[in-house]
Amino acid sequence: MPWFRWVLALGLVLIAGSAVLYATAPGMPELKQIDLTVLDEKADGACTVRWTDPFDLREREGPYRCDAERDSILKAPNYDGGSGLGWDTGFVVAQGQDTGDLYSLDEDIEADDRIELSDTLVAFGFPLTVVGVVGGNISALARASGARPQAIRRARRLEEAAALVDRDHSRAVEAVRKAWAPVHEERVNEELSRIPASRLTDAAGSGLRAEVLETGGIRTVREVLDSGAWGLERLPGVEQPTAVWAVATARRIADDLRDVVEVRMDVNRPEPRSTALLVALRVLVEAGPPARNAAEAGRDLSVRLDRLLTVAAPASGWTEMRRAGRAERRRALAAVAELRLLLDDAERRGRAAQFAQASVDLLRGPDDGPAGLSAWVDFETRPAEYYGLLADIVGPGRE
Repeated sequence: MPWFRWVLALGLVLIAGSAVLYATAPGMPELKQIDLTVLDEKADGACTVRWTDPFDLREREGPYRCDAERDSILKAPNYDGGSGLGWDTGFVVAQGQDTGDLYSLDEDIEADDRIELSDTLVAFGFPLTVVGVVGGNISALARASGARPQAIRRARRLEEAAALVDRDHSRAVEAVRKAWAPVHEERVNEELSRIPASRLTDAAGSGLRAEVLETGGIRTVREVLDSGAWGLERLPGVEQPTAVWAVATARRIADDLRDVVEVRMDVNRPEPRSTALLVALRVLVEAGPPARNAAEAGRDLSVRLDRLLTVAAPASGWTEMRRAGRAERRRALAAVAELRLLLDDAERRGRAAQFAQASVDLLRGPDDGPAGLSAWVDFETRPAEYYGLLADIVGPGRE
């Protein structure tokens, strides 16, 4: 519970009440002291007096509360035995519409009471306000003491660099796969064009005769796939089940070939598709194993950092830490401790520099030479590196 907030609120309410009372307390008007002739007086001080208005110089009479504690010689009949009158002193209003009227000091009692109550409220409200402000700030500082904005910022920068090098490497790898696919498919089609259609007719119980296929101009497995089941059904003596079986068998042969056919580049016969593949491969060959290792490390590190940063989010600032619940702060502090270990380890290994260098190497532009000439020249000097890298990217189980 925000205990100090309630203390502060109560203190402010008391101070505000004190200000209202003080502002609404009746003020004392400008007064002029005069002598009063006491015409009649009771024991409690209630009396009737006569006085000369100092402003219009006429005599006036009215009720008044005389000072019952004044000396007895000022009271009737001691003051003037002949007339039986007494004497007292009083005040009249010296300005405003009540000029010349008697002013009773009883009216000051109400103002004094309001001011006294105002002082009492301030006496209680000010200490409560101080306790609320000081205690609340101490409590807020205690809650925010676990904030580690600098560590969070360092971890976020490292996470961004780690994720970036992983994306850059994945982009380069995907470029190789995209360039390899049409070249590989072309090699598969070449092999399928070398396999005679008799491979299908030799299967026991196939019901498909080689003479029928040759009569229809179908001599290779590639041509069977191109014709499709509908094309085979048009041949005399070939029924639908046989045609469907033949095409399915041809597809299985093609799938088997895709797993075993390798892409080979012929430096004596460069063509656009092979050139595009070499250009894409060259980026990774030039970057070398350090880029691949940096990408793998970045992938693992970015996942771990992202998870910890999510938990440690309240520790990113003092305001966030104050707003977090106790359990959230505890988890955030534990996550910050793990982040520091990862940051220290990354600093010892120089990960930030590795990630930055790898990203630069992986973002090199494509070969600008005519027909990718420099890529072909580089491939000719170290073909094993190109083929090895290609096997790592598109080999079995790499899709």
